[in-house]
Amino acid sequence: MTETPRPARAGQDVVAEQGRVCALAVRGVRDLQDVTAAHPELFDAAPFDPALLSSVATAIAFTAPWHTAAELRITTRTLLWVFAADWQVDYLARSVDDVRKVVTDCLAVADGAAPPPGRHLARLLADLRDELATVPAFARLRPIWRDELARMLAAVAREWDWKNLPTDPTTGRRLPDLDRYLDNADNLACSFVNVTHWIATGDEKTLAQLTDLLDAGRGVQRVLRLVNDLATQGRDAEWGDLNALLLVDDPAQVHDRLAELTARSRGDLAALAERCPRQADYLNRQISFTGGFYQLSDFWGERDE
Repeated sequence: MTETPRPARAGQDVVAEQGRVCALAVRGVRDLQDVTAAHPELFDAAPFDPALLSSVATAIAFTAPWHTAAELRITTRTLLWVFAADWQVDYLARSVDDVRKVVTDCLAVADGAAPPPGRHLARLLADLRDELATVPAFARLRPIWRDELARMLAAVAREWDWKNLPTDPTTGRRLPDLDRYLDNADNLACSFVNVTHWIATGDEKTLAQLTDLLDAGRGVQRVLRLVNDLATQGRDAEWGDLNALLLVDDPAQVHDRLAELTARSRGDLAALAERCPRQADYLNRQISFTGGFYQLSDFWGERDE
């Protein structure tokens, strides 16, 4: 009888590494369970199901697997906060004033204020701010972190306006074109998560190149915006979300733009890798993980009926 060949050592090593990364994600999930338990009012909607927590922790573990769970704690919690912020604005805000209040509260916290009573999103952001403040680099890089937060909140508020306000009489349009939509990709908040991650975990060489890293990450963010939209068209239509496919006459335009942006980002990251290989790998892994993940799943759970 012919013996079945044993797997090659290289294959065993790959599986072992994948197992370690999955264990890293499990540690992240357990930490996020502590976060949601401490902020029940912020995560009581049905879409914040256990699978969302798992997806968030897994995304961070697979894009930065060289870190420990403790090192990824702030990054993973920040990504969960982004989902909470998205929910507060996109699905709970009923007026411009509601949106502006979220923005005002969060920017005040970024500037050092205590969160107002009952403002649960601001309270979790204050927790993140205070934990990040234990990192020595935060004192000098706080203005950059605050700027990325402001860009994210402005982009989220702008998208709310696009979806909810009347047609602009000067342009005859309510929705943006594809170029303007991509210019607003900070609403995806990847750049805010990235700057948090780099401040929390980066060495001096990494932090010295923070501006270049953020520029490269913003290109990746546009790629992820379109990957997300192509994968979630059905949910976006059901939930009333804006999607790139709503802004074009032919879906091929979105596919073509995605291919163009991906090629450009991969090229930029190849150049970045000569100076900062680990962080270029981190950004490349964001593209690869997101493309694979959205082939089969979505982050959000089912919406309340």
